[in-house]
Amino acid sequence: MVDPTLAEMGKNLNEAMKMLEDNQRKVEEENEKKYARKDIPGPLQGSGQDMVSILQLVQNLMHGEEEEETSQSYRLQNVGEQGHMALLGHSLAAYISVLDRERLRKLTTRILSDTTLWLCRLFRYENGSAYYHEDDREGLLKICRLVIHTRYEDYTLEGFNVLYTKQPVIYISSAARAGLGQALCNQLGLPLSCMCRVPCNTMFGSQHQMDVALLDRLIKDDVECGKLPLLLVANAGTPGAGHTDKLGRLKELCEQHKMWLHVEGVNLATLALGYVSSSVLAATKCDSMTLTLGSWLGLPAVPAVTLYRHEDPSLSLAAGLTSSQPVEKLRALPLWLSLQYLGHDGIVERIKHASQLVSNSPVEDELSSPVVVFKFFQEYSNRGPAGAIPAHFPDCALSLQLGEQLAQLVPASGVDVVELEDEGTCVRFSPLMTSAVLGTEIQDIDHLVDCLKMKIPVLTSTLQLREEFEQEVRRTVSLLYIEDLGWPGLGVVRYNYHSDEKNDDKQEKELEKINTELLKKLNELESDLTFSLGPEFGGQKNCVYIGMVTEDLDVSELVETIAATGREIEENSRLLENMTEVVRKGIQEAQLQLQKANEERLLEEGLLRQIPVVGSVLNWFSPFQASPKGRTFNLTAGSLESTESMYVSKAQGTGTTPPPTPTSSLAKQRLPGQKAFKRSLRSSDGFSETSSISHCDDLDKLDQRPPNLSPGQEQGPLEMERAEDPSSPAPLHTSSQAEKKTLHVNPHFFPVNDWGLRLQTNSTQNFFFFLDMRVQKT
Repeated sequence: MVDPTLAEMGKNLNEAMKMLEDNQRKVEEENEKKYARKDIPGPLQGSGQDMVSILQLVQNLMHGEEEEETSQSYRLQNVGEQGHMALLGHSLAAYISVLDRERLRKLTTRILSDTTLWLCRLFRYENGSAYYHEDDREGLLKICRLVIHTRYEDYTLEGFNVLYTKQPVIYISSAARAGLGQALCNQLGLPLSCMCRVPCNTMFGSQHQMDVALLDRLIKDDVECGKLPLLLVANAGTPGAGHTDKLGRLKELCEQHKMWLHVEGVNLATLALGYVSSSVLAATKCDSMTLTLGSWLGLPAVPAVTLYRHEDPSLSLAAGLTSSQPVEKLRALPLWLSLQYLGHDGIVERIKHASQLVSNSPVEDELSSPVVVFKFFQEYSNRGPAGAIPAHFPDCALSLQLGEQLAQLVPASGVDVVELEDEGTCVRFSPLMTSAVLGTEIQDIDHLVDCLKMKIPVLTSTLQLREEFEQEVRRTVSLLYIEDLGWPGLGVVRYNYHSDEKNDDKQEKELEKINTELLKKLNELESDLTFSLGPEFGGQKNCVYIGMVTEDLDVSELVETIAATGREIEENSRLLENMTEVVRKGIQEAQLQLQKANEERLLEEGLLRQIPVVGSVLNWFSPFQASPKGRTFNLTAGSLESTESMYVSKAQGTGTTPPPTPTSSLAKQRLPGQKAFKRSLRSSDGFSETSSISHCDDLDKLDQRPPNLSPGQEQGPLEMERAEDPSSPAPLHTSSQAEKKTLHVNPHFFPVNDWGLRLQTNSTQNFFFFLDMRVQKT
């Protein structure tokens, strides 16, 4: 018979987990508003809440905002039935702790002895004891205290005084996880001088294996200095590359100097398999090892285990490896339940599945590891001295980009990015640490390989075109190439100009505005390139970062477009700054000339023609023939000009169609559907650039759309007049045809449109403001 309380507890746990794992929001809008500011704690309700409301609040806190859920949900662990069993262990531990002391002692002793026996047999560690801990570094910390109690007989009575007379030394590999040595010294109260980092091999073997010969010399030097070699921390799978130290030779060296050998690493999981490599099998002879079963088996909230061998139980109790409190022994309960649920075959199958996800090529036993570490590497023809790769080829940045993209494309693979001491940035695939948690399958690895094959050509073309892009930018006067080795894209460029002004702050602000507008204009183009401001914490400012590219990129067209767009923005900015002052002076001069013209008209026409009634009768009997006179104002030149030539050209050109304006040299002819900055590559069907002439001619015909005016139709004062000079420079606006705007201007300065102002008189002579928006290029 099952205890009704235990059955009810299991039922409640299943219901709670089902509710917490439900990703669908089942609350109404009022509840969403209620928990919208869930980061601010509210007052504790006096009457309390029911379980459903409390669990709903926990679910809202777990999932967070919607955008956070979409960006991080792919890394959440999939909790299956075995995970529910581990979580049930924590609930049972709290329930069992309320039993009477004698019954609790018997139960905890049984749980602790069963779990220790299973783990020692499963991982081939005979006659071992076990310490269960939440922090995976806590087991090594307690082992260090055990060794100090063992090697210093008077440590219990005299404490640090015995350590002062003979300083202990702990040796760790330079490939160990970051911060391990400092954490041990801080917890043990030892100075950092008690920690010795042993370099890895650089001449023979793996570059991630501890140098045994150098370690021997270091130990002998410390002994001669009066120090006490205490403990060596070796790796059965380094945190970065997953390599295994020469554990057999290290064990012999530790026995020679009476040192303790502790081993940790992901490769210890393979001890549960039928076939184990000789390098990892040597770990069974070490003095202690730390196992992280939660990540290997996909079990949430289970403790790590440190297996050790020691004959004196009193010293183990003094070091904290054992406890007389039965409640502390309940830490093994979640693992006890999970191991029984999986069984021996289930445990071995999970570890075997993770090992089979990696296809290892035949290598030496010392290097065999179920971990794959790779980086993007390109063979260069222009190597530097002694075959060194030039510094401006950012392999590490491209490897970082590759790892991040693979992690997003195939989240179930569990790939991540690591930093190695010699190789730099690399991509790591360690299925023993991730496959059980993420549920990685063979098809996920196939998808990963396909994505890798798809990304490599893009990385290669980006790296190959990077040098050409740099040369093109350096040859362009108005552009400045920015060296940024941390950027994985094509490169970084900044539009720059030299000014005679000494105000650097003003010039820097102007450059910032120009480059910001340049980035906006480039993103509006129809191309496959990505333009951005660069990384969030990048050191360069006011720059345009260009992302990865394909092999059909036309680098010269890209650089030419960036330079032309930058110049256009700069000239527009300067013209707008000067336009107000130029227009004001032009209006003042126009008013003076208007007054002078009115006086001359009065002398020519006479006083009688100015009287309304008399002037109309006189004009009817004797019309006054006056040639049209006027002035045009050129914003570019900033001067007033006569309109006589304009009236003559308009009279002669009435009823004719103005010739089409030639397109700008920057507007490169493209095929229909072809995006910007693309070269026309030859394909298998024989298509080439020469065969696209007819298509480009059709596009030219579509671009030529002059206005068709009838012979009797006259252009009003706001009509556009096309420039008839083919050699005229391109306009500042984005239109492909140079245009002139003829506008009336008013002395009261009220605007007519975006182009100018109106100046109006009641006479037959009009003053026109001729807005010539074209740039005079030198």
